[in-house]
Amino acid sequence: MTTLVRWEPFRELTSLQTEMGRWMNGLLEGNGRSAQCWAPALDVWETPADVVYAFDVPGIPEEAISIEVTDDTLTVSGERTRTEEAAEDGFYRFERRYGTFARGVGLPQGVDQEQISARYENGVLEIRVPKPEERRPRKIELSKTIQA
Repeated sequence: MTTLVRWEPFRELTSLQTEMGRWMNGLLEGNGRSAQCWAPALDVWETPADVVYAFDVPGIPEEAISIEVTDDTLTVSGERTRTEEAAEDGFYRFERRYGTFARGVGLPQGVDQEQISARYENGVLEIRVPKPEERRPRKIELSKTIQA
């Protein structure tokens, strides 16, 4: 029995982009650096009240994560340390990224930085940024013309 599957070109493009990123990072790994730089995956969505940023940072303790807001940029940074496991006859393959990371995202204009909240649960750092109040145009009345 055959199953029909809908072809979604954008999903294919995203998958290709992810694989190319991994491939390019793999090319850079063999240059003698002791630590790698990487960027966590990010999802962004909007609720009626907030813009929500969710960073995938599994295996990183809360204390190793830093969140900063400067002007209109939210920056999440930290470090994942590599655990050394060695066995005499064992084989190990390391695909997870380790080392320092930093990822910056733009914030909507007019955000109240004091109202930003963050929660870390099950390896996902969720940051909620309240939407700024919509700015309404100010109506200016015309003054009456003075006749000389």
